[in-house]
Amino acid sequence: MSAVKPRVLVVEDEPAQREVLIYNLESGGFEVVRSGSGDQALLLVDEEQPDIILLDWMLPGVSGIEICRRLRARASTRNVPIIMMSAKSEEADRVRGLETGADDYVVKPFSVAELIARVRTQLRRTRPSTVGQRLEFEDIVLDPESHRVTRAGALLKLGPTEFRLLSTLMERPGRVWSREQLLDLVWGRDVYVDSRTVDVHIGRLRKALCRKGGADPVRTVRGAGYALG
Repeated sequence: MSAVKPRVLVVEDEPAQREVLIYNLESGGFEVVRSGSGDQALLLVDEEQPDIILLDWMLPGVSGIEICRRLRARASTRNVPIIMMSAKSEEADRVRGLETGADDYVVKPFSVAELIARVRTQLRRTRPSTVGQRLEFEDIVLDPESHRVTRAGALLKLGPTEFRLLSTLMERPGRVWSREQLLDLVWGRDVYVDSRTVDVHIGRLRKALCRKGGADPVRTVRGAGYALG
């Protein structure tokens, strides 16, 4: 099973611009969800749980600024990176977009290559393993590029699913992930897997992490899911 790609929600009502973005993002290794209106975008955020949002300011229905404001007011979406796209180039407009909650602001027309670089920069902060950044938690080190995991300097042998599970947990230590969220992030939405399969692979991950000594770093939160630390 291949690694689950970072999911980008593109909210752009101009069809040609939207298709250019989708083509380049997919070519760059991203999974893309598309929306042409603000109302649809708000629904897709809940349904698709994107890793990052490219959000046009001027949209039919709910505006990009209002979408940004609503997402920042909700705990479940407060930390999802948002890059605002707009033809509004005045300093006051940039300030308004950023103060509303956008993490970045790009003015149209823009370089698609630069925009994708900005996407990767935001993901490096929130989903570092998806862009090849090394992760560390206590004495555990995970290198996505070499697909190696060590604990206290000793190399651990992990299967591909356990590797993806660990990288997801290490991206947000302390956060409790439900089984459904782990299924989405580790197995992907297009694969049907029973939620109990998560328990099986968590068990395998724990065994691998503790095989050469050390306390179990994976915490079970009854009725909620799993967390690292």
